[in-house]
Amino acid sequence: MAEFVMWPGDVLRPGEILPNPVPFTRGGGRTINGKERALRTDRGFWHIAMNQIVLYEKPQRRAWNAIRTALGGRAGLLVIPVWSKDTAPYGSGSIEDDLLTTHSDGTPFSDGTRYSQGSISVRCAAGVGIGATTVKLNILSAEDDLAGVRFSYNHALYETGPAIDIAGSTWTVPIFPAVRAPIPSGADLEFNNPTCLVHLEDDRGMDVALNATGITEHSVAFVEATDYWSDLAAGLIT
Repeated sequence: MAEFVMWPGDVLRPGEILPNPVPFTRGGGRTINGKERALRTDRGFWHIAMNQIVLYEKPQRRAWNAIRTALGGRAGLLVIPVWSKDTAPYGSGSIEDDLLTTHSDGTPFSDGTRYSQGSISVRCAAGVGIGATTVKLNILSAEDDLAGVRFSYNHALYETGPAIDIAGSTWTVPIFPAVRAPIPSGADLEFNNPTCLVHLEDDRGMDVALNATGITEHSVAFVEATDYWSDLAAGLIT
């Protein structure tokens, strides 16, 4: 199985994140007035930029250096958090912190601490295969509106469009991009803290500087690792 580097969101937190879909369209011939008709395809991908990452304390600089060394440029695979609190379907309608809870038998961890669990709970209502562009989502604990929200499954990031059908707590919605890997029926989907598997957009995308104050601010851009999903679908990796 491919090795993923994990972005430490609690240490390297950007002031701004730009998770934007990059649609891929193709020409569909000319209309009567000579303009080219654009046809949508299912081959789009994510472009995600993190801006205003402040490097000041030693742990921040060490974390940055460790990530770029592990990645070795664009070839490395990185899982990044895609902060989506602005659109997440919190049941209360406003941003909610993760819940601290115990195991199903009521016991905490061995040291007495409880584990963190997101307040949003949504499952895949029907299994979907690679290339699917619609999904059925079953709300267990969430706002009763799943249009225009982001979620992930095994680090594949998706964004929903307007509802196609609503039947009770089950929403059928289009998604971007097309499904990267099968999602089984009943799978728990990550709406609280979605993630995306990416490559650096540029081999030198994590260059840094050090000035007299010791405080620097950096930006870095990523593209979705579509090659990984292609290789996984082809059985080249497991």
